Amino acid sequence: MIQTTFPDRATMAELLAKMLWEIKAVHFNAETPYKYASGIMSPVYIDCRKLLSFPRIRSTVIDFAASTLLRDAGFEQFDCIAGGETAGIPFAALLADRLGLPMIYVRKKPKGHGRNAQIEGDMKEGARVLVIEDLTTAGGSMFTFIDAVRAAGGIVDHGIALFFYGIFPEAHQRFANGKVQFHHIATWREVLAIAKQQKLFDDRTLQEVEAFLDAPLAWSARNGGVSELSL
Repeated sequence: MIQTTFPDRATMAELLAKMLWEIKAVHFNAETPYKYASGIMSPVYIDCRKLLSFPRIRSTVIDFAASTLLRDAGFEQFDCIAGGETAGIPFAALLADRLGLPMIYVRKKPKGHGRNAQIEGDMKEGARVLVIEDLTTAGGSMFTFIDAVRAAGGIVDHGIALFFYGIFPEAHQRFANGKVQFHHIATWREVLAIAKQQKLFDDRTLQEVEAFLDAPLAWSARNGGVSELSL
């Protein structure tokens, strides 16, 4: 079924934030920060893969993704949906089914044996491909997949993440430089707003999280992490 209703953006963002808290996919810890692969120390952590385990939530999030794309990109702009290894693959399958489109998936690197394929599935030369990930911090991993699709003859003008950190200006520059229109549903700001509204943490923790969102690299440096984002 193709989703054709269009909730306003603020409602979708708020509801996704509430869903993430409801299924305990979000964690705040200012006392013992989380270390990201980039070396950034952070008081926040999110696991969007948990969305897959809750059918009603999963279906609603895919509705939101479809609505976002149809409204902001158009109704006939894509020939194929591509999921990035690994978390993007199930969401690509769900979104492709919702929009009635073929689906492929993209490895982080060629698999190293057999056909040495990096793209699995059937992608025609010149196909207009939407790349989807569960979340994006600054766009680096998404461009690994975008570049692979482009190298194989696909056209990528759009990418979507269900959740976007939304705190690194470098991310916006990366998508602009890469000539990709980036779409998302919710960010850390909506997640923090729900935490404040529902009083899920003490004031100090909420203040530390907000301080991180306002200046993530400075917060990271103060807590033993990197002070620069490697692009």
